[in-house]
Amino acid sequence: MKKGRIVYVLVIVSILAVIVGPVMAANETQRDNATDFYNLGVMSLSTNEFTNAIAYFDKALASNTTMIRESDALLYTYQGKSYAQIQLGQYRDALVTIDQGLVIYPNDTMLLNNRGYAFYKMGDYPDAVTAYDQTLAIDSSQSGTWINKGDALYQMGDYQGAAAAYTEALDKNSGNQVATTKLAIAQKAAASAGSALMIFIVIVVIIAAGGAVIYYIKRAPASQETVEKPVTETKKKKK
Repeated sequence: MKKGRIVYVLVIVSILAVIVGPVMAANETQRDNATDFYNLGVMSLSTNEFTNAIAYFDKALASNTTMIRESDALLYTYQGKSYAQIQLGQYRDALVTIDQGLVIYPNDTMLLNNRGYAFYKMGDYPDAVTAYDQTLAIDSSQSGTWINKGDALYQMGDYQGAAAAYTEALDKNSGNQVATTKLAIAQKAAASAGSALMIFIVIVVIIAAGGAVIYYIKRAPASQETVEKPVTETKKKKK
């Protein structure tokens, strides 16, 4: 993933250590197909076998999800499947998966952040900003989401808004070099855009003023009019 835009997708090592472990540690008599498929999906993610991961997660979702719902593995199934789809460039499919997950887990910031990233990769920057704002409304401390929002705003040409988002990211994490670099770029772009706007306004004013002068000259009456003298008849003198 370039430039670390997906910050909250899935951290594979954490999943293997925190999620798979507890699920596999459950009583063997309580294991079911959904749990097995879920674990296979996570293992596939860890080896970047994204197509296999999607297939396993689909099988888990098609099974009885009672057990994986109790251990939050159902949530991680939606996260993992959407992550794999994003990695494969299947952004529309990822949005479908994410929306399905949000029906059950409407306040999950990882799903919302991934939703924003999928929109971003599709070039739908306004919807990306909306998804990032939803994420930040739940947890405004996520510096990565502020950076993602800044990226979307920058692509929209809102350089000041992007700079504000990067500033927020630095406020949450002052040592974030990505935010520092992007803030400088956004500020420079905002300054250039401001100068260009001023030049444009001056040119428009000059053109408008010139047009007004020309219009006045053409419409104004002549200062001196040519007066026609009456013709008089000359009589001959009689001798």
